[in-house]
Amino acid sequence: MSLSRVAAAARRSSALPLTLAVAAVDVDSGETVGVDDGRPLPVASASKLLLLAEVARRLDAGELGPEQPVAVLDEDRAGGTGLLFRLSGRVWTVTDLCWLTASVSDNTATNALLRLVGRESTARLAERLGVGGLALHDRVRDARGPDVPPVFATGTARDLARLVAHTVRGTMASPGASALLLGWMRANTDHGLVPALVAHDPYAPGFPAPPPPGELLVANKTGTDPGVRADAGAVVGARRLAYAVVAHWDTALGSSTERAAVHAVRDVGRTLAECALRRPAG
Repeated sequence: MSLSRVAAAARRSSALPLTLAVAAVDVDSGETVGVDDGRPLPVASASKLLLLAEVARRLDAGELGPEQPVAVLDEDRAGGTGLLFRLSGRVWTVTDLCWLTASVSDNTATNALLRLVGRESTARLAERLGVGGLALHDRVRDARGPDVPPVFATGTARDLARLVAHTVRGTMASPGASALLLGWMRANTDHGLVPALVAHDPYAPGFPAPPPPGELLVANKTGTDPGVRADAGAVVGARRLAYAVVAHWDTALGSSTERAAVHAVRDVGRTLAECALRRPAG
């Protein structure tokens, strides 16, 4: 089944008052499709994949230790998603912070990791992997004033999907770093966007072993901000597909546009699953 069906699913939303950027990559054959996939957009917490990729690279290279303690500073603490700003502990290991960032998109853990490795190192990794359009501009903040970047991160669906494809293929810096990142993605608890209509067991044993015939594995990272829904990840069945879907709209249009955006993202997810279950003819 051709990935052109994924592009067709994305184009079904063309009449809606929103941008739906979609990219999909067959990790093994190299087949790629995209709709508005080169358009830079706010991608919210889906961009945390780049931060986690840099931490995974450093852990695998021995530049960081998995049990290395990291103090959470007052400047790191941020509301929104996560648990750490609600907990009393102020010192956590590097891997603790990675699991929290990946599984519940913990904003405080994200800020502590970003302070540890620096935004500049994530930019260098992005350039090295050929995903230079994906960028972290700032730490996560509860409020944004005129003296800070207007958004946490921007990127393209194409670059997010490429980063995931590197990870699934084992070429995200190294096989070991790729495996770390994929394991963290597998722990994500938000399956409300692309995987929402995909029949899968989020708790089934995961990578590197493939799922049984007729079943699917999902590993992903989502992002949510006003006017933004983003999801980047992998759907693995008979085929290994990397994807990114980013919806962006004017919040002044109200909740009906938000609902339409979520529906559009889920529709793309359902088509991705259909493609992942069947190998292409020939």
